[in-house]
Amino acid sequence: MHQFAGKASPVQNAELLQDIRRPTEMNPKEDCILCGSALERILSGLSDTRFGTSGSYEIRRCGCCGFEQTWPVPSLADLKKLYEAQYNFGGETGTLYTRLREWFLMSFLYRLWIRLDGDISFHSRSGSGRLIDIGCNEGRGLRIYARNGFQVEGLELNATAAAVARSIGFDVHTCLLDEFHPKAAYDVAVLSNVVEHSLNPRQMLLDVSRILASGGQVWISCPNSESWLRRVFGRSWINWHVPFHILHFSAGTLRRLLTDAGFLNVETYQITPALWVTQSCIAWLFAREGRKNGQLRNPFLTLFLMVFARFVLFPALWLGNRSGQGDCLLVVATKA
Repeated sequence: MHQFAGKASPVQNAELLQDIRRPTEMNPKEDCILCGSALERILSGLSDTRFGTSGSYEIRRCGCCGFEQTWPVPSLADLKKLYEAQYNFGGETGTLYTRLREWFLMSFLYRLWIRLDGDISFHSRSGSGRLIDIGCNEGRGLRIYARNGFQVEGLELNATAAAVARSIGFDVHTCLLDEFHPKAAYDVAVLSNVVEHSLNPRQMLLDVSRILASGGQVWISCPNSESWLRRVFGRSWINWHVPFHILHFSAGTLRRLLTDAGFLNVETYQITPALWVTQSCIAWLFAREGRKNGQLRNPFLTLFLMVFARFVLFPALWLGNRSGQGDCLLVVATKA
């Protein structure tokens, strides 16, 4: 899910469903999906503060490697229903929210904003190589990467979203990542808020390595499980995002996974986007169990709280990032 995107891409759903179909590669029981050790409950009573999905969830931590994951994982049938009903791009156009978002993302103000606030989707990076955006949705990010000089393509399983991206001139592939065999390798693969939706992150990163050229880079953004804001907001922290966020990464666990997948020169940064602070505030104020939180799409409330977070709370957010407790992990790694 790119910054200001509203809904995340359903290619995340595809990766998650793909992982569930591999029972020999994962343990669906109460064991850590990274090392197979026992899990211990650290938080219970979580509910969906965005879409109002029914159910109560827990966060469990591995006693051996410290990795955290959501529990329970919905069944395959339930996941299909959840993503189809709530997560997939539905072609929303013409609303005040979408018009303002479109104008802002393509404006000079957005380029200035991400310099101040942090670039969650790598939109400020320029280059000339081949770039694939894994989970490109309807192509907003593709437009920005192309403007920055890249030869862009997308991977997107939602046919409606892919069709919109193709209609504005982009080459978008619609298949699972492990089934994707490009004609030429890529110089950059973007995973913007994708890995936390997967149940087999090792395989995902191995597949990313497979489609990258030697020396190519993967750019990853995801929530930071060590964020100080999750302690502040508790169950209202927006990045619990149950039941859709299955995995909760720290800088250390993500670095180990990338190293295991053969990546080198793993660089980790931390930012705390004002939008994420805003969404946590809105969840704390307005979320009601079993009800969709419509205030998350309120452009005026969102703008007010974003400005407040960026310019009034700046010292606290800066200190959190400096201490390794920012809300978002940004990771760049190079294929050997």
